[in-house]
Formats: sequence, C-alpha cells, structure tokens
Amino acid sequence: MFVFENKIRVRYAETDQMGYMYYGNYATYYEVARTEMLRSTGISYKELEDMGVMMPVVEMQTKYLHPAKYDDLITIKTSIRELPNVRICFEYELYNETGVLLNTGKTLLVFVDMARNRPCRAPEIFMDKIKPYFRYDEKCP
Repeated sequence: MFVFENKIRVRYAETDQMGYMYYGNYATYYEVARTEMLRSTGISYKELEDMGVMMPVVEMQTKYLHPAKYDDLITIKTSIRELPNVRICFEYELYNETGVLLNTGKTLLVFVDMARNRPCRAPEIFMDKIKPYFRYDEKCP
C-alpha cells in the first residue's frame, strides 16, 4: 500500500459565508493530493500526458464529517491500497490541525491511451515507480 501526506491551507476564496470550506472544493483538494503523491514517486501527471497517457476521473465518493474552516491547515492522507492496472483508486482522509478527521473520499481513475482514446494498462515506467510500495500479491480489482 502506498500512503502519502501533504498539507494545504484553506484559503478565504474557498469558503462560504459561514467560513466553512465550500463542499465542491474537496474535489480540488483530492486532485492536489493525488498530483503531489504521484510527483513524490518521481513521475508527474504532465510526464504521463507527455507519454500519451491521461488519467480521467470516472468515479468519486466523498463523505463530509466536520467542516474545514478558513485558514485551517489541512493534512491530506492519500492511499493507494491496490497495485494499479488499467484503473487506479485513490483514497483520501482530510484532518485539521488538531487531528480531527473532517472528510473521507475516493476517486477512481482510468489510464487512457490518448492517441486511441481507449483504456490502457498503466505505463511500465509508472509501474516501476509504484511497485516498491506493494507486496507481490497485491493486485488491482
């Protein structure tokens, strides 16, 4: 299992009139988290796209437990539980500075060959970067 943490501060523009982070911004935080997670492996979304592979989100789930508030420093814990193949599932947990779990979520992405506009296996270079985080018997569903 691959686990990565990063932090992001809730900006004023991301909040509603009550000072709570607007619910739609959680998807943006998920995107920031998975982008930084991939970058931490030594390969970026941009490099994958330059290789002709994109990763559209095909499913998203989210559960709001407590509101994130203006100026909170949020820790996003991102996990990939299963070795990807054609699909990759990211799971998220967002915590405030006092360690309160605010939000959980999942996104399912598909590797797509941009030239053919068809699903494809994850590129070998990507798999080489991510395999060390998994036991040999973990696999994609």
